[in-house]
Amino acid sequence: MEKMKELIPYIITLIIIILIKSFVIAPIRVNGTSMVPTLQPKDIMILNRTAYYTKNPKRFDIVVVNLEDEKVIKRVIGLPGEEIEYHDNTLYVNGKKVKENIKNLDTADYKSGKIPKNSYLVLGDNRRGSYDGRMFGFVKKSQIEGKTSLTIFPFSRIGFRN
Repeated sequence: MEKMKELIPYIITLIIIILIKSFVIAPIRVNGTSMVPTLQPKDIMILNRTAYYTKNPKRFDIVVVNLEDEKVIKRVIGLPGEEIEYHDNTLYVNGKKVKENIKNLDTADYKSGKIPKNSYLVLGDNRRGSYDGRMFGFVKKSQIEGKTSLTIFPFSRIGFRN
């Protein structure tokens, strides 16, 4: 019985860690090159699972999307009710030019159509080499697991990414 009492703090700590990882934050690894130059393959980031509990994703947020067979990291470009168009490497939202602060973007001409309610258009920053919303379509808010912006590994890349 005395041994059991000694284990209780460790058991409680383990339960708290599991709950935090499941519902609050979790590490996530960048796979592939679809977010280059902003993110590099094998970067490890912190996923904030609570970011959208009370608010909606904003344009240019970096998010983790749960597709049927994988989780992908992409950037929110289009919001519900909007029409997105790329023409001559320039973003237009509902026909109005919007500046992107991502270096060396090369985006093929594209037109989304109207984004449904509770859905988003997500794209990779490496537009010519990204499997993204242009291929798999709009994603529902329920598919967005959270927001990520903090790289924690490799140590030479620690910091926030926009």
